[in-house]
Amino acid sequence: MTLNNIEIDTLVVGAGQAGVAMSEHLSKLGVPHLVLERKRIAEAWRTGRWDSLVANGPAWHDRFPGLEFDLDADAFAGKDQVADYFEQYVRKYNLPVRTGVEVRQVVRNADRPGFTIETNQGVIRANRVVAATGPFQRPVIPAIAPKDDGLHQIHSAAYYNPEQLPEGAVLVVGAGSSGVQIAEELMRAGRQVYLSVGAHDRPPRSYRNRDFCWWLGVLGEWDAEIAKPGREHVTIAVSGARGGHTVDFRALAHQGMTLVGLTQSFEGGVARFQDNLAENINRGDENYLALLDAADAYVERNGLDLPPEPEARKRLPDPACVSNPLRELDLAQANVTTIIWATGYGVDFSWLQVDAFDANGKPQHQRGVSKEPGVYFLGLPWLSRRGSSFIWGVWHDAKHVAGHIATQRTYLAYRDREQRTADEQQPSISNVSTFGAH
Repeated sequence: MTLNNIEIDTLVVGAGQAGVAMSEHLSKLGVPHLVLERKRIAEAWRTGRWDSLVANGPAWHDRFPGLEFDLDADAFAGKDQVADYFEQYVRKYNLPVRTGVEVRQVVRNADRPGFTIETNQGVIRANRVVAATGPFQRPVIPAIAPKDDGLHQIHSAAYYNPEQLPEGAVLVVGAGSSGVQIAEELMRAGRQVYLSVGAHDRPPRSYRNRDFCWWLGVLGEWDAEIAKPGREHVTIAVSGARGGHTVDFRALAHQGMTLVGLTQSFEGGVARFQDNLAENINRGDENYLALLDAADAYVERNGLDLPPEPEARKRLPDPACVSNPLRELDLAQANVTTIIWATGYGVDFSWLQVDAFDANGKPQHQRGVSKEPGVYFLGLPWLSRRGSSFIWGVWHDAKHVAGHIATQRTYLAYRDREQRTADEQQPSISNVSTFGAH
C-alpha cells in the first residue's frame, strides 16, 4: 500500500525513542498524525550499537512512564531489549507507525498551508512536521584520520565485537561512554588497547546505594536548562556493562590499557597526542568528587539514612602512562592494526528543506518549536534541558511539543460569530439529501 496523496495534520519523521514519545502524546491529545520510519522501530538500537551494549541508566530510570521493562529495576537493559521495549510501546498504545518508508524531502507549500513530503512510497501533505530523527544520524570521523589503506579504521557505530577486527593492537579515539566501553571490552578480550582520552565528565556509577541517575535527579542536574560554559560538548564516561561500574581510567591502565592524550595528528605512520592526559584525568576526577560532595551535602541537608561510602574517595596511584605519557606512537611498531573512532555524530537534516537552520546548519528552535512555523525538533541534546536526549527526557520534551501543536490546532479551529451563525443556518446532511430527492 503506497502513501501517495495522503493528507495528515502532523507527520513525525523517525520511530526511535523521540518519534514514539511524540506519537503517544499526539494520540492522547487527539491530533491526527502519522509516524514514518525508514527501517524498523528503534533501528539504531539494533544495528547502530555494538553487540554487548546496555543502557547507561538502570531500568527503573531509562524508560517511559507508561511501561516498565521486564527486568529487575536496577538492571541495565541490553540494546535489543531496549528496541523490543519501544516496539512493545507502539503496540500498547496502537501508535500509527509505518516502517520501511524513507522521507526524502520536505518543502513548504507555496499556495496552501503546510508542507509537501516526498517519500519512497509516495507524496504526503501535512500541516506540521516533527523531525524526530535524533542526534545520532551521521557518524563523524575527524579530518585528521590517516589516509592509510593498511589500517582498519571504523567509527564506533560500525563496531560490534572484538572478533570482527583484524589481529593486532587497537587505538580507540574518544573516551566517552562508547569509547571507554569498547576499549574495555577489547582489553578483556586480550587485545592491546591504546585509549585516547579527552575532556570528560566521570560520574560514579553509584554512590551511597543510589545510582548516579538518581543523584542527578534529586540534585536538579537533569533539569538544568543551560550547559555550563565550555562544557556543552563534554562527554560522559559511564558504563552499565557487567551490571554497572564506575569508569576509572587509572584502574584500566593498571589492568594493561595504555592511556594517551587527545589525538592531535597522524604523519608517516606515527600518531601524535597532546600533552594533556594528566589534565584530562584530573579534571574528570574533579567532576567525580564534585558529585560526591553534592551528594553528601544533600544527604546531610535532608537527613537521609544512606550509608557513608568513604572508599569511593580513594584514588589509585597514577600509572606510568599517565605520569610519563606517550606523545607519539609508531603504529606499525606498536602493531596497531585498527583505529576505532568513538568521536560522536553529526545531524543530517538535508531532507528538511525549510528555513529552520542557522548559517552552520544548526536547528533554530525554542524547546523544540522551530523558528519555521509548523516545524518541530525532538531528541536533540539540550533541546530543553540536560536530560533531553535521554530516554526519559525525550518523553517530557515530546509532551511540550505536542501541547504546542494541540494549541495551534485550537486557534486554527476557531470560528468567528459570522461563521458560527452561518454554520447554524446550514442544513444538516439529512436535509440536504431530502432536498436533493425532490
